[in-house]
Amino acid sequence: MTSRSANAALPASGAHSPHIRTRAIEATAITTTAIGKEPILPLTAPPHATNTDGQPRRVGVELEFAGIGPIQAARLVEMTFGGRVEQHSAHRLQVTGTPWGTFHIELDSKYVHPDEQLLDRARTTDGQPPGFGEHLRASVHSRTREWLGDMVAGLVPTEIVCPPIPWDELARLDELFAALRRHGAEGTDASLLYGFGLHLNPEIPSPEVESILAYLRAYLILADWLRDEIVVDVTRDMLPHTRPFHSDYTRKILAPDYCPTLQALIDDYLVANPTRNRELDLLPLFAWLMPDHPNALLRETLVKPRPTYHYRLPNAALSDPEWGVSVEWNRWAEVERLAADPDRLAERSAAYREHLAQPTLSRWLDSLRHWMRH
Repeated sequence: MTSRSANAALPASGAHSPHIRTRAIEATAITTTAIGKEPILPLTAPPHATNTDGQPRRVGVELEFAGIGPIQAARLVEMTFGGRVEQHSAHRLQVTGTPWGTFHIELDSKYVHPDEQLLDRARTTDGQPPGFGEHLRASVHSRTREWLGDMVAGLVPTEIVCPPIPWDELARLDELFAALRRHGAEGTDASLLYGFGLHLNPEIPSPEVESILAYLRAYLILADWLRDEIVVDVTRDMLPHTRPFHSDYTRKILAPDYCPTLQALIDDYLVANPTRNRELDLLPLFAWLMPDHPNALLRETLVKPRPTYHYRLPNAALSDPEWGVSVEWNRWAEVERLAADPDRLAERSAAYREHLAQPTLSRWLDSLRHWMRH
């Protein structure tokens, strides 16, 4: 994911003026009569529905797709949830003032967005206007990035990053997904070139190490079932972004005598997983829990500290009219349920350790499917 800035792009002449940007947004063709509500799948309630403050846990959602550019996508967000479209550069917009906060919409590549540090040098400082050279350099830079974004728009996905939404209101996002679908948004299975995904960022119910370990164990046990349910797209499976955890690490975490401190849990994770590219990425959570940890990986620009589990496995299955965030939340909720049941978690851990000692994937999937039905 690319970094996002709330700073406006450098005001300049021509296509980069706010006036021209507003007209470009208004000129985007959106069919208002096509937007209607589709049947919403009931959401599975998590056993721990509130956070430590007693408020409903919230979930951040990220969606990648092609076929619709950022401007049109932002207009669909605005039409579905209200708010106001604000354009910060050619391919980066926000929709502010929605019921939950600000939606961020952009082409998902840092190379198509202006460099904010370069633009800052060309802005007025202490009442003094920038030199002509700095202004010209910033203007050419912005136009070049805009041109590059126009050129790669069919290959680089548009990304919508939603504000954190209470878990029991997630189904509202399916209204937006339906609108995107009706206006030509293309998901993972529309092309072999598309490795697009849906990411869920459920807020943790507790920062205690026992809770985090339970969630990690539950996920490791159910990972094969989740992959089987989702039918992870072959292109996404070939890309590095959703790599599974290694069996040696799984054995370590599921060992009944593994009772780490938070520091030890983080250290063990970083040794075995020195990357963001995991189907369940815990780096943002660990960076939030321990901001002074010495490992440089937790301070990388793309690691955004936050109290959430970064679940990256699902496809962006926009071609399926019955698919939406409700489907993927209900799958994730099985992890929530298992993590909250210590006896069942211990039983499933023992069964998975036995499977890892004599691995037969088909038999393990049969066991998982049986458990999910009962």
